[in-house]
Amino acid sequence: MRNALFCRRLPLALVLLSLSFLSGTNALATEHAANQKADRVVRFNVSPNGYPPYLINENGKQSGIMWDVLTAIADRLDYVVIPEQIPRKRVDQMLKEGYIDATTRAREWTDNPDEFAFTDPIVDIEEVLFVPKDSDLEFEVPEDLFSYTVVTHLGYHYPALEHHFQAGKIRRFDVSRDKDMFHYVLHGEDMDAAVADRLVGKWILRNEGMQDVFRTTSAKLSQYGFRLMLRKDWVSFAEAFNRELEAMKQNGELEEILSNYR
Repeated sequence: MRNALFCRRLPLALVLLSLSFLSGTNALATEHAANQKADRVVRFNVSPNGYPPYLINENGKQSGIMWDVLTAIADRLDYVVIPEQIPRKRVDQMLKEGYIDATTRAREWTDNPDEFAFTDPIVDIEEVLFVPKDSDLEFEVPEDLFSYTVVTHLGYHYPALEHHFQAGKIRRFDVSRDKDMFHYVLHGEDMDAAVADRLVGKWILRNEGMQDVFRTTSAKLSQYGFRLMLRKDWVSFAEAFNRELEAMKQNGELEEILSNYR
């Protein structure tokens, strides 16, 4: 009798054991899936104040040229982009320590570029002169600016003009905010032109209602490829990103994004 009862209970014990095993297996599978999902995240520095029109932070919402391109490509590569607002002085170290995965940067602006991985350029940073339309100032070479005053961004370095600034042949007037540069040129005393990135300047003039007040010079002070700077171990992501970026350039998608911010 006891043996018969034991035999009837044995299948139930096996069932419970099997369920327990399956539950543990499912838990491991869920944990593994979560870890995989965590690996498909790009923690991207958008900086506390953004960098319009490349990075725009408005009411907790992200946009801008670099954000739009990255999120479009990340989606195709099955990644999720999480914005992080990191002060400029901490970005490089936090990249190296793995707290963030990517930021925007020109290779030439980086002290030790070999410590990071870079994508191909997404867009070019072009420093040009913004001159009032009624001004007769023409710029082709730095010598054309002798005896003029140019409004510049506080703390920025301008290699093409630096020697002439120091020699006093070109006067420099620093302001701390990009949009203030244009107001100083228009309303300041003896201010002749502003030095700014072409897209940044056009974005500001559009938002300030001054598109028809300034013209830009065809000659450039500098030109740098604006890219993603990534953790050193993200080379494979950079390669995959570059393939998708090239496709966006070929099919016109990148140009469509750029047109939204001109």
